[in-house]
Amino acid sequence: MSLLELHQISKSYGEGETAVHALESIDLSVDTGHLVAVMGPSGSGKSTLLTIAGSLEEPTSGEVCIDGASLQAMSRNDKARLRRRTIGYVFQDFNLLPGLTAAENVALPLELDGVPGRKAHQAGLAALEQLGMAGRAGHYPDELSGGERQRVAIARSVVGERRLLLADEPSGALDSTNGEAVMAMIRDACKRGGAAVVVTHDPHLAAWADRIIFLRDGHMVDHVASDVADSSLVAPRA
Repeated sequence: MSLLELHQISKSYGEGETAVHALESIDLSVDTGHLVAVMGPSGSGKSTLLTIAGSLEEPTSGEVCIDGASLQAMSRNDKARLRRRTIGYVFQDFNLLPGLTAAENVALPLELDGVPGRKAHQAGLAALEQLGMAGRAGHYPDELSGGERQRVAIARSVVGERRLLLADEPSGALDSTNGEAVMAMIRDACKRGGAAVVVTHDPHLAAWADRIIFLRDGHMVDHVASDVADSSLVAPRA
């Protein structure tokens, strides 16, 4: 079953001759249990695709469906509730709150959704433990390494029952070892019944995906399956 569906998604900024077309007629379906990597040059529309998929931005045209529900039919409050309960977003700069510990950062989305503090904290600790971060739960972000902060951000994105993980260059600030570890964590989240879309520039990390799609100038120009990517990443056709 498809957890995420994009139907003919287009996004333009501005009007007339000066309009910038970030995305053009994108169709994408991501099934439960699957990891999709998105690659392409800077300015190709990768981050825009993620923000639209995560309901953080409205498409100019087209339809986004998450777990069978169309975002077009949802109010602003409904979308906010969807983001709290179903969608986990990993930002390039982690977006951890410096005044909260690792455990408090992870638990925050649950508390905002009305989960009692003790229960939210327990869920946060469980998510950190899955990522080998239980021993750092009481530390603040500035007391953690880059790799540790990234793991906290990923724990926050999958805590609770959120099933759709959207990650924008989740390993961009990490060395190759930690980058591989992050992709393994995302893959594990998919195996637990979720789905993920990951933007990356690194073909070795993209090879963790079941499918790799390429964007160029807002168009989806090609895709490869994981069995091709595992041996040698195929360059997108023009």
